[in-house]
Amino acid sequence: MTTSYKRLDKDNAAVLLVDHQTGLLSLVRDIDPDRFKNNVLALADLATYFKLPTILTTSFETGPNGPLVPELKAQFPDAPYIARPGQINAWDNEDFVKAIKATGKKQLIIAGVVTEVCVAFPALSALAEGFDVFVVTDASGTFNELTRESAWNRMSSAGAQLMTWFGLACELHRDWRNDVEGLGTLFSNHIPDYRNLMTSYSTLTNSK
Repeated sequence: MTTSYKRLDKDNAAVLLVDHQTGLLSLVRDIDPDRFKNNVLALADLATYFKLPTILTTSFETGPNGPLVPELKAQFPDAPYIARPGQINAWDNEDFVKAIKATGKKQLIIAGVVTEVCVAFPALSALAEGFDVFVVTDASGTFNELTRESAWNRMSSAGAQLMTWFGLACELHRDWRNDVEGLGTLFSNHIPDYRNLMTSYSTLTNSK
């Protein structure tokens, strides 16, 4: 089945960061831990840069899942923060869904831990309610590649679009001329090799 190109729109998108908790992060084995954390923080910086409404949620913080990664709490001090008392599927929490609907956005960008549960369940639930869902694959993690592929297949079959944070940023930005330095700085902060490009660009620009 083919579908039309649903293009991300920064004026119609919200970011859902689901269960990036200190305990759950120890379960992520399908991506290098340092790279994974960098990708999560890149997504957070992206949300801030594009001024996207961002919603944070955790599952059973007082249990083994642990608290939210402190960097995310610090970056979004005023964002809705839903500490779910027990619901595994964040969409089963009334406050979480209310916070999403209060944004008025129809495109939901989702990332979380673990992929086949904390990401897949709310993604599928949102799709069922008519939202467009974009899953940030490299800011979501799980036990191994088998469980990751199963989750990706399930979500994409239901209509979710799978993207990386870099592709997400480019699609939201649309045109380099909108802000070369801003987007370039975002990339440079999270992609060491990209810093070389920006250094070269700055050198050439300043020499003119």
